[in-house]
Amino acid sequence: MPSTNKSRRNFTVTSNIIQDLIKIGAVKIETEDLFTWTSGLRSPIYCDNRLTMSYPEIRRRIADAFVEKIQKLEKPVDVIAGCATAGIPHAAWVAEKLDLPMVYVRSSAKKHGKGNQIEGKIEAGQRVVIIEDLVSTGKSSIQAAEALKTEGVEVVEVLSIFTYGLQTAKDAFNEKGLTYHSIASYEELLEQLVNDSLMNENERERMAQWRNDPYIFTNS
Repeated sequence: MPSTNKSRRNFTVTSNIIQDLIKIGAVKIETEDLFTWTSGLRSPIYCDNRLTMSYPEIRRRIADAFVEKIQKLEKPVDVIAGCATAGIPHAAWVAEKLDLPMVYVRSSAKKHGKGNQIEGKIEAGQRVVIIEDLVSTGKSSIQAAEALKTEGVEVVEVLSIFTYGLQTAKDAFNEKGLTYHSIASYEELLEQLVNDSLMNENERERMAQWRNDPYIFTNS
């Protein structure tokens, strides 16, 4: 019975956060007039979780969800790391709730000053969780993890608010021996949109096609 209650709670937390993202326009869906990402990829979805910073109640809910995931990890965590730039504020709120040190990781080392890529104090042997706002291909999260590992730090987990669930990301994380989990997933988003009558089954099918082949609309 306790596991059932936990499952229901996790579903409720995820559902609430997905509804939050939809409500504030952090997640936008256009199955016909597609979005073009910086990479040139044409997609029916665009996710901008940076908007959550402007909504105190929503960012607290997200921080609480991160904290719950961290507290369930098998290994204790010494430091919370924010992935620059959108993961930084969420890492700060999580670190504050857990009373833990925080660092953040740039995409590359600074070209001036001390040339730091990691800002803040971290030591070899410490265990860290990386906080990211979004996992698409996984590139930025993996770069952050590699920078931390270079300093002798153990990356316990990468956590994000949302993931597209692309196979590219799964393969990239597996190749580096990293694991990641998100508060909300692409599949859960689609289910929520259908349940709330914000998406019909034809639109859901088009979204599923893109997730299975992200280049299906780019190459057509």
